[in-house]
Amino acid sequence: MFPINPKHNPSLVESILSFILIVGLISYFIIGLGTVPHIPILLGIFILITYGLIKHIAFKDLQDGMIEGAKTGMGAVFLFVLIGVLISSWIISGTIPALINTGFSLLGGTWLYAIVFAITAIIGISMGSSLTTTATIGVAFIGIASAMDASMAITAGAIVSGAFFGDKMSPLSDTTNLASTVVQVDLFEHIKHISLTTIPAFIISFIIYILLSPDETVTLQTGNNYQSALEATGLIHWTSWIPLVILIVCTIFKVNAFIAIGISGLAATLLASFTSGISWTEIWAIWFDGYTATTDFQPVNDLLSKGGINSMLFTISLVILALGFGGLLFVTGIIPSMLMAFKEKLQKVRTIIVSTAATAIGVNVLIGEQYLSIMLTGETYKGIYQKAGLSKKALSRTLEDAGTVINPLVPWSVCGVFIADVLGVSVLAYLPFAFFCLLSPVITMLFGGKALKE
Repeated sequence: MFPINPKHNPSLVESILSFILIVGLISYFIIGLGTVPHIPILLGIFILITYGLIKHIAFKDLQDGMIEGAKTGMGAVFLFVLIGVLISSWIISGTIPALINTGFSLLGGTWLYAIVFAITAIIGISMGSSLTTTATIGVAFIGIASAMDASMAITAGAIVSGAFFGDKMSPLSDTTNLASTVVQVDLFEHIKHISLTTIPAFIISFIIYILLSPDETVTLQTGNNYQSALEATGLIHWTSWIPLVILIVCTIFKVNAFIAIGISGLAATLLASFTSGISWTEIWAIWFDGYTATTDFQPVNDLLSKGGINSMLFTISLVILALGFGGLLFVTGIIPSMLMAFKEKLQKVRTIIVSTAATAIGVNVLIGEQYLSIMLTGETYKGIYQKAGLSKKALSRTLEDAGTVINPLVPWSVCGVFIADVLGVSVLAYLPFAFFCLLSPVITMLFGGKALKE
C-alpha cells in the first residue's frame, strides 16, 4: 500500500465533499481561468494543510506526508531530466531530424493519423515506455504534422494513444510488470488477457483515425522545403540512426529505462561532437538549455529548437507539487476513507469491475500518478475479487485499462504534464482525440464479468 498512514478518519460524506471541492477548484483554474496547473495544485495543498490543522493533525505529520508523496515520483523526476538531455542530444546528432525527414516520405499521403497511431504503437511495444516513445518518435511526428498543417490536437492524440497501447502490450513496460506483480499474475498471461480489451480498442481507434485523416496533408513543394531545410542543418548523417538503434537494443535486452536513455543520449552526444561541428562547450550548454536551430527556413527552426534539462523543469516542479498534494490526501485520510467505503459495498461482478475502474481513474485524477493508481487499486481490490470468485487476471487487466491509460488524460498528472510539455499540445486539446485511452476503460467496464471467473 501507499507508505503514508492516515492521521485522521473522516466520514465518507466528508471525504466526498472534500474531493468535489478540490477537483472543482483544480478544474476551474485550469479550464475556466486557463492557469498553469501549478497554481491550483498549490492552492489545493494550502486547503489540505488548513483542513489537517483544523482536524488536529500535527504540521510535521502533514509535512512528512507531502515529502513521502513526493518521494514516490523521484524516479520519474530523474528520468525526466535525462529525457531532456536525450531530446537535445538526438537533435544535434541528427536522429530527430532524420526521423522527421523520413517521415515526410512516409506520411505525405492519406491515413496520416492512423499511420502515426500504428507506428507509435509499434515503437511503444519495442521500447516498453510511453514517455520515451512520446519524447522521441512522438516529437518527430508532431513536427511533421505541424509542417503538414494537420491538426496538432489529433496528431498528439494519435501519438498518446499509440504510445500507451505499446506501453500496455509490451513485456518491457514497467506499468505492465507492476500490474501483473501487484496481483500476482504471470506477465505473459496478463498481456494475453488484456488483449481481450486492448485489441478491440486499437481496431476501433485505428478506424476512427482513418476517418479523421485529411485527404491531402502537404503539397510536394512544402514537403521539399522542409526536407531541404533539414538537410541544410548539416545534422543528418548515416550515424544519426545509431542512437535510436542503441535505445531499441537496450529495450530488447531489458536494460533499465534510465540506463538505456543515458547510454543513447551519451552516444548521440559523442556522435554529434564528430559530425555536427558543435564544440564541447556548446554541447554542454545544449544539454541544459536545448538546441536552437538557425536555418533560413523558420518552420524548421521552430521544429528543432527544443530539448534540454531546462525544458523539463516545468514538468518536474509540477510532478513534485502534485505528488506532495497526493501525500496530503492520504495523511488527512480523505482517499483511504473513500477506498474503504467502496470496498465494503461491492457484491455484484459488474459493480466490482466498474468500481475497480472508477477507483483507478479517481486515484489518477486526485494524485496524478499511474503507479500509485495501479498499486493502491490492486491492493484494495485483491480480497474483493478473491471473495467474489473472480480471476486475478480480471483485476490486473482492469488496472491496466483504467489505471495506466488514464494518466496522460489528466492535465496535472505525471504523464499529462510531461507529454504536454514535450509535444507542445495541452492535455485538454489532445484529450478528445486520444481514442485508445478513452476507449480502454469503457470497453473493460462493458466487458463486465464475462470469462472472468476462476
